[in-house]
Amino acid sequence: MMDGLLRAAVEGIHACPTQAVIYISGGASHALWHLMSVPGASNTVLETVVPYSRMSMIQLLGKGLDSFEFQIPTHFASQQTAEEMALLAYNRALRLSSPGSPVLGVGFTGSLATTCPKRGDHRFHMSTRTSDRFWASTVTLSKGFRTREQEEEISSLFLLKAIAYACKVSVTCVPELTESETYEECENHFNEDEELEQLINGKICFKVYRFSSVEYFAEAHRSNADRKIILPGSFNPLHDGHLKLLDVAISICGHDGYPCFELSAVNADKPPMTVSQIKERVKQFERVGKNVIISAQPYFYKKAELFPGSAFVIGADTAMRLIHPKYYYGSYQKMLEKLGRCKSTGCIFLVGGREVDGAFKVLEDLEIPEELKDMFIPIPEEKFRMDISSTEIRKRHGT
Repeated sequence: MMDGLLRAAVEGIHACPTQAVIYISGGASHALWHLMSVPGASNTVLETVVPYSRMSMIQLLGKGLDSFEFQIPTHFASQQTAEEMALLAYNRALRLSSPGSPVLGVGFTGSLATTCPKRGDHRFHMSTRTSDRFWASTVTLSKGFRTREQEEEISSLFLLKAIAYACKVSVTCVPELTESETYEECENHFNEDEELEQLINGKICFKVYRFSSVEYFAEAHRSNADRKIILPGSFNPLHDGHLKLLDVAISICGHDGYPCFELSAVNADKPPMTVSQIKERVKQFERVGKNVIISAQPYFYKKAELFPGSAFVIGADTAMRLIHPKYYYGSYQKMLEKLGRCKSTGCIFLVGGREVDGAFKVLEDLEIPEELKDMFIPIPEEKFRMDISSTEIRKRHGT
């Protein structure tokens, strides 16, 4: 039975807009029960994972890393492991959350009482990650003072307190420690520039800037908010053609999805953008009240993994490059393989006409492989044609 103060804390967590992914191992399992047993858990919990075996933890920590980058931790019940779990959970929450919602990644790992006496301390480590804050804590318990169930409960209470703190919910039910037990914590706040640096360096997968009106955002959530209608580009500068193309794409999709622009800070054949360059581009979207996602993925098959089920809005010139083998090390088969991966995620491409080498090209002018044809949907010329490009605008302004 949950007491009133604890229930109030969990209700407060569920009442806030933060959506969380929680990774726990070696303890704090009651925290999941406390969260799930109070109505409203679906507002908060996106996913929980309990990587309990050694191999399960190795596979979790190695996600998204090349084999030469990943090193198996010396100790799984460690502060470093909890921090890595929290960062992985944060990136997972970004992918699973409603667009623009505040997200939280939670990591917990513990070494608690078990059937055999432990040589080391009974302890647990926690970490939380939000868009602007990293927090970590280690609690060392008195060995033999509590049963396993009691250690489970106290570690669960500490974890719930950490989640509440990350959600800016006040907690009055504070777990008690004995005089010989220790509690250590550290916290680090970071600003927008530091967050963008983390994105450029591949630490976080993307950042959402939500500039659309509240009414428009609410309308997107009444539709299929899990699906995104994304117009990617460099937007140097953003112009009326971009805005009109996305509006037409929204109409073709039947207003079914969350519309946004996407700017990759990392380019396939150029140096990454600087933080100041990203912020200057973002200001353009703020001025016109449009949502933009900053990612670090220049390749469409990677974008598709990041935003599965999305409708990508592209021009015929981009579509031509997308199906050209020269962009896949000259291999037609490799092109089919990469775009096949896009298809398997449920993504489609809405293709608008563009002037290419002096001629206006539409989807029907391109030789789309038979296996991929159902991925590509034409935007009729009568619905969209604007012979304008960012390159021409820069030339006119001498930039």
